Amino acid sequence: MPELDEAAHQRSLDREALRRRPPGDPRKFDYSLDYAALDLRARPELYRVGVGEQGVLRVQPYKSELLPHWRFATPEAAQGSSETIYQMFLDYLVAGDFVGADMARKFLQMGYTRSRRYANHKGGKKYDGPVPGDLKGVSGAHGRAELPRSPEDPVKAESARIFRVRWDEAAANPEYVRLKKAHQAKYG
Repeated sequence: MPELDEAAHQRSLDREALRRRPPGDPRKFDYSLDYAALDLRARPELYRVGVGEQGVLRVQPYKSELLPHWRFATPEAAQGSSETIYQMFLDYLVAGDFVGADMARKFLQMGYTRSRRYANHKGGKKYDGPVPGDLKGVSGAHGRAELPRSPEDPVKAESARIFRVRWDEAAANPEYVRLKKAHQAKYG
C-alpha cells in the first residue's frame, strides 16, 4: 500500500499547487482526478488544457499511446520521434479527438523543453538542491537557485530545434485551433 499512499500524497500536493492560482482560473488542470483509472477518450469533458505541458504524463489512454514514441537523446531519435508523434497528432485530428491531439502537441512541446534543458544544463539538472519534500511533483524552482548554464550541447540543441518545428506546426494547425476553441467553450 505504500504506492497508494505516495499517490494520495502526490494528489494532495498537486491540489495545493492549484489552490495558489486565482479561483476560476481557466488554465487549471485538474490534478485531483484519478487519471490512471480514467479513459479521457471516453470522458473528454473532464479534460482541461491547462498551461504548457500540464498533465502530459497522466492523461490516459494518450500517455500510453504517445510515451513509447517520445525520444530526444539524439537528433536522429528526435526526428523519428517528432515525425511519429506529429502523425499521431494528425490522426487524432482526423478522428475529431481534441484531447488526443492536445496530448500529442504536449509531447512535442515536452520534446523541445527537455532537449533545451539538457542543451543548457549538463545532465539536465536545472536547480540547485533537492525539491522540497512537500513540493515533489509540482513544477518550479521552489526557492532553489538555478544552476549556471553549461556550454550548450549542440546535439541536444538540434534535438530541441527538431521538436520545436513540429510543436509550432501542431499549435498553428487550423483544425487543432478550431477544436481547442470548441473544447474550451464547451468544457472550460
